[in-house]
Amino acid sequence: MGLQIGIVGLPNVGKSTLFNALTRSRGAQAANYPFCTIDPNIGIVEVPDSRLQKLADLVKPERVVPAAVQFVDIAGLVKGASEGQGLGNKFLSHIREVDAICHVVRAFTGGDIIHVEGSIDPKRDREIIETELALADLETVRRRIEGVRGGARTGNKEAIAEQAVLEKMLAALESGSLASSVPLGEDERAIARHLHLLTLKPIIYAVNVAENELRGALPEAIKKELGLPETAVVVAISAKIEEDLQDLSADEAKVFLDDLGVSSSGLDRLAGAAYQALGLQTYFTAGVQEVRAWTIPIGASAPQAAGVIHTDFERGFICAETISYKDFVQYGSEQKAKESGKMRQEGKAYVVRDGDVMHFRFNV
Repeated sequence: MGLQIGIVGLPNVGKSTLFNALTRSRGAQAANYPFCTIDPNIGIVEVPDSRLQKLADLVKPERVVPAAVQFVDIAGLVKGASEGQGLGNKFLSHIREVDAICHVVRAFTGGDIIHVEGSIDPKRDREIIETELALADLETVRRRIEGVRGGARTGNKEAIAEQAVLEKMLAALESGSLASSVPLGEDERAIARHLHLLTLKPIIYAVNVAENELRGALPEAIKKELGLPETAVVVAISAKIEEDLQDLSADEAKVFLDDLGVSSSGLDRLAGAAYQALGLQTYFTAGVQEVRAWTIPIGASAPQAAGVIHTDFERGFICAETISYKDFVQYGSEQKAKESGKMRQEGKAYVVRDGDVMHFRFNV
């Protein structure tokens, strides 16, 4: 399974409630006490994309397969987790496996839900979690520096290059910054990726607000409240609303959201934010057996896109017959788009665009 997003946060900030809603299940225990989540729960969430249904309406395939994101519900971290407090290191290892982090921060007050720190302070909560992740990274980096020092001294080029990256990471982490704040060249980025640092992963901030505050929750104001830079990816959600939406049909959910003055569910916005944070886009395959959305990095070449379907497609790539989504819908079918000269044959150098409808020719 491709994309994994780890849901983290302090205990009792609404992670499990959100997770239940995201996966349309009540699988994660959402009891009102810390550490009710022991093993990471995993749920697969479809990425909403209206284009997929439009293609399916035209092609009428046997099945429709949306892109999907795996959400991993990781138990609540507490202050001192990097030193093994709470259920510390076990959870830090779960976070290491994911592609991005969804950090749930509690902004709602009131209710009977106790807060592990005794008060509601979103900026403090964000800093507690990020400090724990940074402290865990600091330990990783220090250990790794010890490991490469000998090789660097004897003139091993790879060890010298890795040590230089590690020293940059060490300086940032010791000054209280995240590893992701360190500017790196392409070769340095490749080295850094192998370190599997927690604070190098993209972070999506899911700020859990009260139902009546969702409409007025503007990302700019939230970023200011949390002390985040303008470039941060922030989504205001109400885990309670998302939970209520589970029990409604699609039509009822739309009416419910309209009444709240909200255009889309938190799930839709969170999936979109995950794509944004990870620099991803979608292309489609559309045939009578299946209409399907595929996830690729922005900037992927046609052979790389083919490889997402099967490695043989990439290995034996000949060309990609490509129609833009707009042209496919305008002409109503692959055949009509082709007759109107809208199908292009693209080679190995072609950079796939978001929404391309593609058919690969290959020979292995």
